[in-house]
Amino acid sequence: MRVVRLASETDFDGWRAAARALRGEGAAPADVLWTVDGGQASLFLAQAPQAPAAGEGGFKVSRAFVDLAGRVALHRSPARFDLLYRLLWRLEATPRLLEIASDPDVALALDMQSQVNRAAHKMKAFVRFREVETPEAGETFAAWFEPAHRVTEATAPFFVRRFSNMAFSILTPDVCAHWNRQALSFTPGADPADAPSGDNLETYWRTYYASTFNPARLRTATMVREMPKRYWRNLPEASLIPEMTRAAGDRTTQMVEAAPSEPARRIVRAAHRASRDAPFDGAAPSSLEEVAAGVDACRRCPLWRDATQGVAGEGPLQARLMIVGEQPGDQEDLAGRPFVGPAGQVFDQALAAAGVPRRETYVTNAVKHFKHELRGKRRIHKTPEAPEIEACRWWLEAERRLVRPRVIVALGATAARAVLGKAAPISQVRGQAIQLEDQAQAVVTWHPSYLLRVPDADAKARAEGQFIEDLRLAWSLVS
Repeated sequence: MRVVRLASETDFDGWRAAARALRGEGAAPADVLWTVDGGQASLFLAQAPQAPAAGEGGFKVSRAFVDLAGRVALHRSPARFDLLYRLLWRLEATPRLLEIASDPDVALALDMQSQVNRAAHKMKAFVRFREVETPEAGETFAAWFEPAHRVTEATAPFFVRRFSNMAFSILTPDVCAHWNRQALSFTPGADPADAPSGDNLETYWRTYYASTFNPARLRTATMVREMPKRYWRNLPEASLIPEMTRAAGDRTTQMVEAAPSEPARRIVRAAHRASRDAPFDGAAPSSLEEVAAGVDACRRCPLWRDATQGVAGEGPLQARLMIVGEQPGDQEDLAGRPFVGPAGQVFDQALAAAGVPRRETYVTNAVKHFKHELRGKRRIHKTPEAPEIEACRWWLEAERRLVRPRVIVALGATAARAVLGKAAPISQVRGQAIQLEDQAQAVVTWHPSYLLRVPDADAKARAEGQFIEDLRLAWSLVS
């Protein structure tokens, strides 16, 4: 049994040198014990291996493995170094081992890498500096943080770049990072009793956090997942979370029942300018930018009153394929882009399966504002009615005139009515090319949201297959 004692829990360079030597000697993973100096003594102590001379039993590994190993070495699992050596041992026989995501060792290493990256991200997000006075350095700042993995040394340069003019210390149980405006240094880990107390700025921070909290958008499970409770005790704003969460329902009800406020005059003027620059009653828009501006200021039907914004299409000018959906959903209404919500994910997956590159298509909707009704905190989709489809058809015709697609795919009954100019049962017209008056062809198919609602597994699989077939047909027609 070969025992290798590393200098510290994050001694990746020591592991790398020892692993190279052991691999050169042909030491199998089962015959090597990895430990850290100061750990439990082993009954099978042996002299640490020396790195072989260049060309003696060594082989090259990819940069991807070195990068992966460097991150996995920061994980808290005591088996991390053994796992890395096991991968190194196998790489000589299987050089592309890291590309086999189903391999248990590879999957475990990638999962550890993901956890370490997440811990580093959380450190960047949840470190809170507090002002402290020291006789030696004068004004300085300190923060206490307990990372899920040993990422302090790897993440400290981020804080140096971001706060280069500020002297600070980040205290953790593993190691402490110090920046004196000139050099970055590290000292052994600290005790929680050394954590700095609050300062005057925390009152302002809590006020800012409370003012930006939207009770109607509260998703407790998502909040806890993205901001785990283990970090709350070091976050000044965390003291407000229980009360704000408890009162979210009442505050949402008050917001819904309150009379709408008048928009700022500058916003009204901007809307009027956009409407004047891209008139929807008179000269047609001459560019897609004018369409987008005009859609946002459109008042051809009442749907604009309850929507966040108008959502025009997106895609290359003169795309050969145009895809028309029904209307923006909740997430599209907030983002200002078509097909970015759950139905958009189904849409993207189907495009990929059909071999249709989304970047080469123009994607839009028959109706440009989100029609919905409130049910508690949620905005529930409502199907547009015929007058709303006809009112918005002016914009769809403008997009068709500017893009001039060879083929138009209509997703669902609303889109079919807007494209064909009449109602058309999807089950009867899908799967075929329909000639349009402007020499373009139309293909009618299911809307992706319909696929999300089909309860029967067999029927859902059948509809998904038809959807992909129709997209593939449309793409073949543009070639």
